[in-house]
Amino acid sequence: MGTFMQVLGVSDVKSALRQLNLDLKVLVFSASTATSQQAADNVGCDLGQIVKSLGFMIDKKRPTLVLASGDQTVDERKLAALFAVGRKKARMMTAEQCITHLGYRPGGVPPVGHRSGDIAIYLDQSLKRYELVYAAGGAANAIFPIRLDSLHEVTRGVFVDLIK
Repeated sequence: MGTFMQVLGVSDVKSALRQLNLDLKVLVFSASTATSQQAADNVGCDLGQIVKSLGFMIDKKRPTLVLASGDQTVDERKLAALFAVGRKKARMMTAEQCITHLGYRPGGVPPVGHRSGDIAIYLDQSLKRYELVYAAGGAANAIFPIRLDSLHEVTRGVFVDLIK
C-alpha cells in the first residue's frame, strides 16, 4: 500500500470527535475490543450496547456503513432490499476496501472520521434499546462511549431495520 492508503487510527478518531464538538474520551485497552463480546467484557456493559460498525459495498460501487447492536446479526437481504439490489450485490467490505473507503482496519472502524466523506450510514433499530452505546475508536483495542442521540446526529445516519 502506498502512503495514500495509510491506515487511520485512534488519533484520527479523537480529532474527528473534536471537530464534531464532542467531548468524549476514547478508551484504549491492553486487551482487544475487536469483537462485540470482547468490547463488552472490557467495558463491563451489555453486549447490545456495543456498536458493531460493518462496512458493505453495495453493487460494487457504493460504500455503506451499518451500525448495529453487538448482540444482533445484520441481514444482508434487508440491506440489499434497502438499495433495491439483489442480495449478492450487498457484500461485506474486504479489509482492503475498509481501509480504502473508511480508513480503518476491520475491528476498529469508528462511526465517524472516515477517509471518504460519501459513506452512507445506517443505524439499526436495535440500538434504540440503549441511551448510551460504545463505538469503535479507530483500533482493535479502542472504544468510546456516546449517547445514541448524539451518534445519530453526528453520523447523519438513518434508522432502519436490518437485523435477522
